[in-house]
Amino acid sequence: MTSRRTRLLIILGALSAFGPLTTDVYLPALPQLAPHFHTTVASVQVTLTACILGLAFGQVLIGPVSDTVGRRRPLLAGLAVFTAASVACALAPTVWALDLGRLVQGLAGAAGLVIARAMVRDLYEGLEAARFFSALGGVISLGPIVAPAIGGLLLLFVTWPGVFIFLAIVGAVLFAAVLFGTSETLPLERRRPAGVRTALVTYRELVTHRRFMGYALSSALAFVALFAYISASSFVYQRVFGVSAQVYALLFAVNGLALLGGNLANARLVATVEPDRLLTLSVRACAVVGVLLALATAARGGPAAVIPLLFAFAATVGFIMPNAVTLALQDEQRRAGSASAMFGLLQFAFGAAVAPVVGIAGASAVPMGVVMGAAGLATAGIHAALCHPRRLRSTR
Repeated sequence: MTSRRTRLLIILGALSAFGPLTTDVYLPALPQLAPHFHTTVASVQVTLTACILGLAFGQVLIGPVSDTVGRRRPLLAGLAVFTAASVACALAPTVWALDLGRLVQGLAGAAGLVIARAMVRDLYEGLEAARFFSALGGVISLGPIVAPAIGGLLLLFVTWPGVFIFLAIVGAVLFAAVLFGTSETLPLERRRPAGVRTALVTYRELVTHRRFMGYALSSALAFVALFAYISASSFVYQRVFGVSAQVYALLFAVNGLALLGGNLANARLVATVEPDRLLTLSVRACAVVGVLLALATAARGGPAAVIPLLFAFAATVGFIMPNAVTLALQDEQRRAGSASAMFGLLQFAFGAAVAPVVGIAGASAVPMGVVMGAAGLATAGIHAALCHPRRLRSTR
């Protein structure tokens, strides 16, 4: 791997990690927010939902713009707004102000998610794209591993606003990295006409594209299960299992290693095994592990029963994500930004609905397990119904 490719992988991986970074780094601080704002656990989890909604719908806005004006300008604008919104979150006087700040933070951070995928599709296709997405997934997986650990360590020295100051610093650093470390990847001749009508027509075509929606929905439902865990884990580990914020961060990182391991294994296997075959096997495994996890939590299983299943589940998602995005974007070179946006919208819109649901039962792991099990079954069902095996075109 050349130094230029390595640099691009690191930058795009960091941009793609905006999702887990923005949501996960403050998870250890969630229990602090309810007493600070004199509100309920469910109300505090809305701050997470607001961010996820921003990440979802921000992609819909930014994707078509990047297909029209190029990738770098909207990316730099998004990073600048993200940095400012992070500072606003740190200064929020009420939980409603924090909700608004998190929404703007998500809208701006969406630029990193959608444009990073589009830039990969601009530069690579076929098996080379599959390898890059898998390698990118490995970098992305560091987000769930590192972010909660950073949040837990920060809370040893600062209160929850310090976590958002940290996110502001990250946004500023990435702004500089994009400004000085990347170039435009979408040439003028491949840009699409501007206009709301063009964007709406493009999205309508994508929604009615059976195979694209099959891969996108498979990924989105797997993300629902993963986000159910992300959203509930802080309360399950700290209140149900009784561990400290620092131990929670460590346990969260262990399951993040499973996600990373799945991505790295996929990067190796994709050279010899078709991505669609890997995706088929992984969605089936996701369904099986999800059902076992639902049964374990319903039976009030302890950490020894639940944590290994969470580890196995995360590993299956590590295979699902890179193969699903590779296959979904395979034929979308001229509208990669919009296709990437629709792919991301489904993930984060579905995920946003999960946070309040898994918090309904308070100090219980059952809602988390049931949602993860149902989402795992739905992932396998949608894939079986809408996706058909196909071979990737050879690399350019």
